[in-house]
This record gives sequence, C-alpha cells and structure tokens, in this order.
Amino acid sequence: MPQTTPTPALVIFDCDGVLVDSETISNQALVDNLARYGLNLDLAGSMSLFVGSTMTGVMDKARNLGADLHDGWIDEVYQETYAALENGVDLIPGIPELLQTLDRAGIPTCVASNGSEHKMQITLGQNGLWQRFHHAMFSAHALGMSKPDPGLFLAAASHFNVQARDCLVIEDSPTGALAAARAGMRCLGYAAITPAETLSDQGAEVIRDMSDVARLIGL
Repeated sequence: MPQTTPTPALVIFDCDGVLVDSETISNQALVDNLARYGLNLDLAGSMSLFVGSTMTGVMDKARNLGADLHDGWIDEVYQETYAALENGVDLIPGIPELLQTLDRAGIPTCVASNGSEHKMQITLGQNGLWQRFHHAMFSAHALGMSKPDPGLFLAAASHFNVQARDCLVIEDSPTGALAAARAGMRCLGYAAITPAETLSDQGAEVIRDMSDVARLIGL
C-alpha cells in the first residue's frame, strides 16, 4: 500500500544486494558447496532459486532438487560463505550518496535482513556501515521471523514509532517485496540482479539505480 505522501518517515534497507554487493559472492560459495553434494547449478540458477531465502529454505529447496545434505550443512555453508565475504565486498553503487541525502533530510534508516548479524558485521563492517546500523538492525536470526513474513519490517516501524504506511522499504528480492506488501509499506525493488517483473509482481516499484530513490521520495 503506497503512502499518501512520497517522503517517508523511515527507510528500511535490506542488506545483501541493496547495501552491499554480496549476492554474487554468497551464491558462488553456495554453488561450489552444493556441487560437492550432487547438485550442480550455475550462478544464475542459484540466484534465481535462492536469493531472498533463509538458509533453512535453501537447504529444503536443495534437498528437493537432489542434494544429499547432512544435518550440519547449514553451519558448514555459513562458514564457507563468510570466508568468501571476508575477502572483500563492495557497497552497492549510489548507497553512500543516498545515505547522505537521507541524513540531510533527517530521515532515519535501518536494516532488516533474513541474514545473520554476524554476516552483516562482515559485509557492513568492511564498508564503514556497521557502526551506523548495528543499533538499528533487525535480523531474522535474532527475531525468529523471516521474510516474506512482514514481522521484520513491522518490528522496525515499531522501534522507530512510525506507522507502516509512512515507511519505505528498499529490497532486491521478491520475498522481501512480498514482506513489504504484507506490512502495508511502500517498496522500491532494486533490479540490478533480480528480474524486474519478479519484483513488480509483488507490488514493488522497480528501480535500476540507487540514484533514482531520492527523486521518487520527493528529495
């Protein structure tokens, strides 16, 4: 449900693929891991299947596709993914400028992610954003609810004492866009990797560059 005025009272960022360019790295680690368990995917296939999923969801999907995964697999793939991310993750282009614009306008920001706080500490910490966000971070691992459940976004709105209709979510996955729709929040869907139609099908307004955001919210 789009808000009645374009300028939000709170901007909620997803982390992977929105703040940091981590999706390709994480999915390549996943591809390499799953190949050892009998499931051969290319990078595009992995991203189509798994972007926006929790790791439990990834495990279930991979098993259904034939991967012979042991019960401790999630811990294993996390370790491999974190090691890959520690080698270096860039910010999404335009994010520093967007954050500066929001700061100048006095609009608070936070992060809501299906990823763990440990993962965000690795990725955001490399880029100077951990200090900015770690007091305003809503992780599925910590809160026990994950997108497409709207709970992460609603928890963020409640924390800032902002109505859902006055929030803006920036997402890159259909799972996140659906969670925003269920929360009654406006969503901009960043279509750098995810096909635009899969975002718009869940009610997101598609953007292809973070420089589009300021104009769309009246700044």
